Amino acid sequence: MTRTISWAFAVVGLSAALLGTAGLADAQTIAITGGKVYPVSSAPIENATVLIRDGKIVAVGANVSVPADARRIDASGKWVTPGFINSSTQLGLVEVGQIQQTHEDVARGKDFIAAAFTVWDGLNSQSVMLAPARKEGVTSVVVIPQGNLLVSGQAAMLDLVDGMPSDMVIRAPVAMVSQVQSPTSAGASARGELLLRLRELIEDTRAYMRNRAAFERHETRDFIASRLDLQAMIPVVEGRLPLLIGADKATDIDAALKLARDNGLKIMIGGGAEGWMVANRLAAARVPVLTGAMNNIPGSFTTLGQIQENAGLLRRAGVPVLLIGNSGSGDEETFNVRNLKQEGGNAVAYGMSWEDALRSVTLTPAEVFGVADRIGSLQPGREANVVVWTGDPFEFSTKVEHVFVRGRESVQPTRQDLLTERYKTLPPSPANPIR
Repeated sequence: MTRTISWAFAVVGLSAALLGTAGLADAQTIAITGGKVYPVSSAPIENATVLIRDGKIVAVGANVSVPADARRIDASGKWVTPGFINSSTQLGLVEVGQIQQTHEDVARGKDFIAAAFTVWDGLNSQSVMLAPARKEGVTSVVVIPQGNLLVSGQAAMLDLVDGMPSDMVIRAPVAMVSQVQSPTSAGASARGELLLRLRELIEDTRAYMRNRAAFERHETRDFIASRLDLQAMIPVVEGRLPLLIGADKATDIDAALKLARDNGLKIMIGGGAEGWMVANRLAAARVPVLTGAMNNIPGSFTTLGQIQENAGLLRRAGVPVLLIGNSGSGDEETFNVRNLKQEGGNAVAYGMSWEDALRSVTLTPAEVFGVADRIGSLQPGREANVVVWTGDPFEFSTKVEHVFVRGRESVQPTRQDLLTERYKTLPPSPANPIR
């Protein structure tokens, strides 16, 4: 069994490597003409052109001059948007959920603290999961460490370009990941003890900052975390790096808000199943929430209060909402990163405005994670992450016709495409054993 699995992964890896060389067509001057363009940063433009050169957007509008040497893409009757951003994924970190050898998203840490863990260093840039995500209009993702530790590590924003992990990273880190809802995972017996340990970590980080020289001489008291973890927490306690806190219950969210107030932290809430109950408090504190629709029955006791209207109610209260594809309701597998457009459609169906839904998967995540000067909108100077759709991207029947990441069109077939073609033309045989 082990040899079969290893052989299968070798074949998949080889296929990905071979396809990767032609995954994105070479950058050039490209004019996407005649479509209904949604810049997101401004009003939609009918019969407009998006002009791309050297991987950047150079012009957007209804009266853009198209150079004679530009490759033209006729988008008449189509919709053109920025590439979608999925703000909470393990894309490139987990290949098969049930096979631990394919996981690079969890650090062991020390005493349930892994603040120094930079999850993107284990990224598999040849993952076969990248192509399906791109094919459904997702051009950027945030990769987030898992493990439900007191502090699980640091997150990064990536573009889904071909190349090495260093080619994909837009900004790292963009957040430190923690949680206040699972005491046993954080080495505590109760929520109050979990919060106490998190406060102790914050206090110890400040003490380390004041007494670093003494620490190096072993002349300080014992701290809750290692030297590297304390160093990694410094930007958090200084308010420069947001703390992404996993919290679903309204009481846990309220506890996270108090923790932030008491310590001058910049925070985000991940999950937020009962966020609608404390929406006004979140809005007053200007705390973003990463959440999604209920795609299954509640996955835990902490999500029992989730409702389908959650995202819409949060946004209506003025909370910055980032729609994600894994809101604690059973849709966490990496192959579902591509389902972001369905998340948007569900949010609209349950009360979020269409404009807010589009913003929640484009410009809002770019703003929240500090990369709005590069992605998230169709403006001159931004990376050319552009998607041409057959219609409304949140309609179930809409398809993607063209995807550009940094000005290169994604042409790589997905694993599903390869299998479909295989079994349309080639019957199974001993010489073709992959099923």
